[in-house]
Amino acid sequence: MDIEVISEDKFGGETYKALFAEIMSDVGKAFHMEKASLVLKPEIPLFIFSVQLRTEHADKTIADVANIREEGDAIHITVTDERYAPEIMKELWERYGKSRVDQQTRFDIEVQGAGGTDIGSFIVASGEEYLKEIVGAVWRSLPEGIKNRHTFIDGKVITVVATEEILVPRMLNEGLEHHKRMTGAAKDV
Repeated sequence: MDIEVISEDKFGGETYKALFAEIMSDVGKAFHMEKASLVLKPEIPLFIFSVQLRTEHADKTIADVANIREEGDAIHITVTDERYAPEIMKELWERYGKSRVDQQTRFDIEVQGAGGTDIGSFIVASGEEYLKEIVGAVWRSLPEGIKNRHTFIDGKVITVVATEEILVPRMLNEGLEHHKRMTGAAKDV
């Protein structure tokens, strides 16, 4: 992930860059982020954290994360994105029961008596939950004590504007400009 830091304090900016990367990695969200821009103005205090995700948030179905083939009355599923394997198993167990779902290997699953169903359309990850997880990860990376936050979300870009003080229009406007820059809607901040 490419991380840009905008700060008057070079040492503090570099330290925060490393901290942000570590937090995103620890909570398993670094993989989902293409780039990030961190605006650090502790003297105000104002923090603007903007991230561009690799993909847009959307519901993920079994067909999105696995290959599916039907053989007679059985469905064979080969998981192609192992992050979703636990959710696939959970969904299949709920719908068919554990006795009809056989996990042959880590990535291969067979469901007996499921022929003719549209297993591929079963949702295994909610786009809304995905966004909540990313926003939560960004919030964790903010300095402790920051309570006032506003979040902008457009497509693949999430921007959080945060302060200990009251969020005034000037702060929100600055955050929106950074957000637009990350989405490509503005050239400069």
